[in-house]
Amino acid sequence: MTGRHTTEAYLDGFERILADAAATGRRLTRDEIESRRALGAQAAEAGHGWRPLVRAHLAAGRGNWPGQADPDSVLFVIEQAVDAFADGYERAQRLVVRKEEAARREFIDDLLQGRGDPGRLAARSERFGLRLSRAHAVAVAAGPDKYDETDPVPRQVEGALFARFENRRILFTTKDGRMVCIAPGDQDDVLTHFAKHAYAATGGSQVAIGRPRPGTIGIGHSYEEALNALDVARRMGLDDPLLRAADLLVFPVLARDRQALVDLVHSTLGPLEQARGGARPLLDTLTAYFDTGCVAAATARRLSLSVRALTYRLERVHTLTGHDPADPAQRYILQTAAIGARLLEWPTRPLHSTDASP
Repeated sequence: MTGRHTTEAYLDGFERILADAAATGRRLTRDEIESRRALGAQAAEAGHGWRPLVRAHLAAGRGNWPGQADPDSVLFVIEQAVDAFADGYERAQRLVVRKEEAARREFIDDLLQGRGDPGRLAARSERFGLRLSRAHAVAVAAGPDKYDETDPVPRQVEGALFARFENRRILFTTKDGRMVCIAPGDQDDVLTHFAKHAYAATGGSQVAIGRPRPGTIGIGHSYEEALNALDVARRMGLDDPLLRAADLLVFPVLARDRQALVDLVHSTLGPLEQARGGARPLLDTLTAYFDTGCVAAATARRLSLSVRALTYRLERVHTLTGHDPADPAQRYILQTAAIGARLLEWPTRPLHSTDASP
């Protein structure tokens, strides 16, 4: 027989077993049961559906029913044969599922980490629903808990995603406890829908979306951008539920030269540590002042201060640093240094003496 086996091929010996066991009233032997299990495993590995196989067994039993045999004996033999066949089928199917999941996980890890041969990745991508000739963007959701794909929350988000975008070429997974969605770069609606449902399902997760990037390596870059955006948000205290890496490019640029950033923070804001209470109150004042667009009244309300008390703090900053927050020409240096301090988590995390300027 050429090509794919028909279901009848997996009934080999069933007619003989049925006739012999029914004639004597005996049960199936261990070897007969093992032969049914083996055929069940072969059927699963060949990709046959379960229902046609059951129908084939029942049809074979009806067509080869022993005329004078006890009906209960015949039915018991059929039940034994089908049960053994099902056992082999289910074992093989579980093994196939585990192998498929392992292959899928390996593909996802290679894709997000930007490793592996691009040609092989592209060839494997079709199997998992992606077409890597297009540009793709990656969204990452960081919730209050860590998840894997079997947890209820990711399954809920995945269900909502594919219920709306069933025919789109997208990929949903979890990695390092976070939920990840990969979609074509021109389908931002998929990623925002993912962000909306991830936020709702987790009770307030933060989702970052990397920029669309072409090719197999591009997905890894977009994923890294999304992770970096989440890290920047944590360091900067940004609580927006949706972050876009394209809107936060200034922060990686600042952090790229760590030595220069450390020098800037140390030389510009280091003198604030001489203030009573340390640098934190004055640094928080500067941060709030810049975040409110340098509007004194709004800053005072945010910090629960009087405008007079705020003015005193800003004057202390000027005195200690030599830079006036109210002067547009000097404000830029202070604001850049304040951003750098948040990226470096200073003064909570002290600047390393080997990093600081002499």
